[in-house]
Amino acid sequence: MFVGRKFAAFLFDMDGTVLNSIAAAERVWTHWANRHGLDVASFLPTIHGKRARETIAALELPGVDPVAEADALLKAEADDLEGIVPIPGAVEFLRSLPPERWAIVTSAPRELALLRIEAAGIPLPAMMVSAEDVTRGKPAPDCFLLAAKRLGVEAGDCLVFEDAPAGIAAGEASGASVMVISATHVHPMRTPHASIDSYDALGIATDDSGWITLAPSRAAA
Repeated sequence: MFVGRKFAAFLFDMDGTVLNSIAAAERVWTHWANRHGLDVASFLPTIHGKRARETIAALELPGVDPVAEADALLKAEADDLEGIVPIPGAVEFLRSLPPERWAIVTSAPRELALLRIEAAGIPLPAMMVSAEDVTRGKPAPDCFLLAAKRLGVEAGDCLVFEDAPAGIAAGEASGASVMVISATHVHPMRTPHASIDSYDALGIATDDSGWITLAPSRAAA
């Protein structure tokens, strides 16, 4: 699992990757889907990893303004933070990283992302790319490319941590290496990438230039 590989920075998706907000998100989206007469069971799996406006626009619902609906959903999601928890080991792992060498790269709007980070007790990153920062959301690579640029590194030298197909595709398209986080997966995901279900076994080492290497945690050693 990337043994001996050094990375300039780590780029983390948020929902499903460093925190679990699935229950809260699906409560809000279930209410929305019911109002629009959608089949909830088939619709809910499509909401993860993408910006709300793009999820709604893809439905091509008559008379529905994706931007206005996404704004309304943001308000509803901001009011429902119950049950948001960190992915196992994520808090300790993020705290172990040099602050200038990692970022959160999320499809959520910044306001909602900050609320969920606080609710989960996740360390606040020094740098975050959110939905407002890019014209094209995941699976386009723009968000990861922008995060790498803001950190002053090349995307190809980064390791992306992702859980959803759209985010994995965005990481691949950016040229970064990809680690899949399976903590919230109900069913196994077929992926050619390394995969972990928690951060408990991960530690890091840094060289004199600040580049990061994954290493077994002291607890796992």
